[in-house]
Amino acid sequence: MAGPLEGVSMGIKDNFCTRTLSTTCSSTMLQNFISPYDATVVDQLQKAGALVLGKTNMDEFGMGSATMYSHHGPVQHPYTCQGKVVEEDQKRVAGGSSGGSAAAVAMDMCTVALGSDTGGSVRLPASYCGVVGFKPSYGRCSRYGLVAYANSLDTVGILARTVADTTRVYDVISHHDSKDSTSMPVDLRTRVDEHDMHLASRWKGGDLTGLVVGIPQEYYVDPLSEDVLAIWRRGIRCLQSKGATIMSVTLPHTPLALPAYYTIALAEASSNLARYDGIRFGHQSRVAPTDPSMLYADTRTEGFGAEVQKRILLGTHVLISGTYDTLFLPAQKARRRIQEDFDRVFCQPNVLQDTPTKTEGQAHILLTPSAISSAPKMSDYDRQSKVAGTKAVDAYVNDVMTVPASLSGLPAITVPFGTSAVDGYPIGLQLMAQYGYDQLLLSIAAQMTESS
Repeated sequence: MAGPLEGVSMGIKDNFCTRTLSTTCSSTMLQNFISPYDATVVDQLQKAGALVLGKTNMDEFGMGSATMYSHHGPVQHPYTCQGKVVEEDQKRVAGGSSGGSAAAVAMDMCTVALGSDTGGSVRLPASYCGVVGFKPSYGRCSRYGLVAYANSLDTVGILARTVADTTRVYDVISHHDSKDSTSMPVDLRTRVDEHDMHLASRWKGGDLTGLVVGIPQEYYVDPLSEDVLAIWRRGIRCLQSKGATIMSVTLPHTPLALPAYYTIALAEASSNLARYDGIRFGHQSRVAPTDPSMLYADTRTEGFGAEVQKRILLGTHVLISGTYDTLFLPAQKARRRIQEDFDRVFCQPNVLQDTPTKTEGQAHILLTPSAISSAPKMSDYDRQSKVAGTKAVDAYVNDVMTVPASLSGLPAITVPFGTSAVDGYPIGLQLMAQYGYDQLLLSIAAQMTESS
């Protein structure tokens, strides 16, 4: 009997464990590593009939927003590979860290690709490459076999050309997994699914009458380009034309999201990457140290790239006794405030609360940009770390639109909605829903893209 994904070609981001293909995380540290088992989502896809064509390039260990930090080299934007750009200084990034997956889908190399989304690593490249990028609610899809970057943020993501293909794959991999301690429990899953499907069934056939779409004021940030703003306004008009009610909402703690995200993510990464010691598995330095205790240091110096080393150092600094109370704990408090902001604007209660109460919010979904611009030039992105006076963290601002949903564990999806009037590159919009309401989000995204 044919499975629901029989014959569907799949690309797998290189941080998902696979038994028959190497899992390198695009790092020298794991360049020859072959996992003894398949990740749960990979196993589910294969049992459903999907054809795994290969692994896709990524930022090393998922640390980056442009797939420029890879042992295999950077991922170029599909327009470059299609011959639309030939000048070296005009080549653009594909986004990251799932840039290889987004580029593969955009170039028809596969129908769907798996990515991982920690702070926007699926949604940002989807916007740059003009494809759909979906981050389910945290815990919806098993993380077992996904190489950890930041455990409390990592989420399995899906990249595809259409929302329909995205939904087909999501239906296959969104099941409880006892091997993943963060997997959504069956009883909670059943309870929220009932409300989710009921709400999603209210809006079919393009008629969105009664749907309330919130437009967060705080997402109108200074770096937002005029092209993105025009596409955002067009998206609002599209939903209005289908009968949806548009309302302005406020998420006052959104400005804290970016510093809170990088504080928490790098602290968790520092802890997770401590396992790569060159003794148990992975790269081991061949330089004979004068002091045997230096083997660990030599191995990590050779095995990790510059960006990963920088993030490990920052994360370790956050966790030391002198800064834990002044940096890490305030970041966790900011994260909770951001979650509470979302709970106040959504009309559905947050099922993760011990005693969910009726919310005063009115919005069913939120609509924001996915990125502050179309795909940046590779030369401009690289220059950020080389020009004197430029802060190394300036590149992190590219995640400003996507990290709030990640900190809150919310489902979020990027849908392609137009191209820049200046450079002709794709621009996507982001839809977000309350925790657990993934089918509602996919349903609205599908109806919205019918007009894009």
